[in-house]
Amino acid sequence: MAEEAAVRAQAGAVRRLKQDKADPDEIAKEVAKLLEMKAQLGGDEGKQKFVLKTPKGTRDYSPKQMAIRERVFSAIITCFKRHGAEVIDTPVFELKDFDIAGQFDPMIPDAECLKIVHEILSDLQLGDFLIKVNDRRILDGMFAVCGVSDSKFRTICSSVDKLDKMPWEEVRSEMVGEKGLSPEAADRIGEYVQLHGGLDLIERLLQDPKLSQNKLAKEGLGDMKLLFEYLTLFGITGKISFDLSLARGLDYYTGVIFEAVLLQQENDHVEEAISVGSVAGGGRYDGLVGMFDPKGRKVPCVGVSIGIERIFSILEQRVEASEEKIRTTETQVLVASAQKQLLEERLKLISELWDAGIKAEVLYKKNPKLLNQLQYCEDTGIPLVAIVGEQELKDGVVKLRVVATREEVNVRRESLVEEIRMRTSWP
Repeated sequence: MAEEAAVRAQAGAVRRLKQDKADPDEIAKEVAKLLEMKAQLGGDEGKQKFVLKTPKGTRDYSPKQMAIRERVFSAIITCFKRHGAEVIDTPVFELKDFDIAGQFDPMIPDAECLKIVHEILSDLQLGDFLIKVNDRRILDGMFAVCGVSDSKFRTICSSVDKLDKMPWEEVRSEMVGEKGLSPEAADRIGEYVQLHGGLDLIERLLQDPKLSQNKLAKEGLGDMKLLFEYLTLFGITGKISFDLSLARGLDYYTGVIFEAVLLQQENDHVEEAISVGSVAGGGRYDGLVGMFDPKGRKVPCVGVSIGIERIFSILEQRVEASEEKIRTTETQVLVASAQKQLLEERLKLISELWDAGIKAEVLYKKNPKLLNQLQYCEDTGIPLVAIVGEQELKDGVVKLRVVATREEVNVRRESLVEEIRMRTSWP
């Protein structure tokens, strides 16, 4: 164990030399020493070799990946709390859920769930997106008037749900050729499931001679109209599409269903955007909770799930493609020195900043070069440098440097905390 600790200490020494951009010969010498120590540790006969592995079902994340994950979690949780959410903990890593349970007037909580999805996707800046909306009752009524039997409902729904990936001709062929639906019924379905729009479409379908005669479809369309009126008040209908091809989660959804997808232009000559994947979904599931209640009590519920793992993957790929620098710390200021023999002064100043709640760093070297300290801030994204020098100490000031603009101002020592907070919007 002592040998392993020594190797870890030597590895840390190498990292610090690289961080400080020390002389290459010195770094090479220390790296050689580290390799020799590792060889001795692993080469002794009879010594057991240990391989560190992550627990099954988990993975390690780099600082850059963790920075992205924390940003996503922060955006989602902040939004949930803004909407009055209370927190429960469940062992599901892929999703973040927001659910509203209880008896409320129609479509008010459903509209809020859609607003939440809109806020989160807008905040994360994933790109253009669309939230598709439908209703289980509209699907039931539509299939009934088109001549689909109850026994074929689920399998025909699964075909319809492929319309975001396949053209109608292929979906129709599957329904007729593989699933035994009559060509006439398939053509009637095609008249509906290729429709998408907003309030105008809802109004038109409410006047449809077939759908208007079906009780379930009429109820669903009435609630859909109310939903879009609320979404208009929220100002988000530009990103919402009433889409009759949406048929997800029908094992448990009882009313409104929705799915958020990211969009991209197929090419410069195509105006219509195409879907590149779902990042959120949800709906109304009024019967699900009662299945687990010993007394079978019905609890109306509506909820949304955010697919955070897919969002992480999208953001990570985007960062890699753009070579964008991602800050892996929240450090606000690096305490630096302009001359040698000022380690004590740096430690005094950083202690004052830490005690005041400022997020600060100092390089672990007695006499680092000023250029190396400034370069460290450039590499890690630290926005400010607080520089102490012999003249600054005599004058009772600290030179505060803005890394991005290289602007420098002298700040009275007693005013430094306030100045840092102001410049970093620190609350």
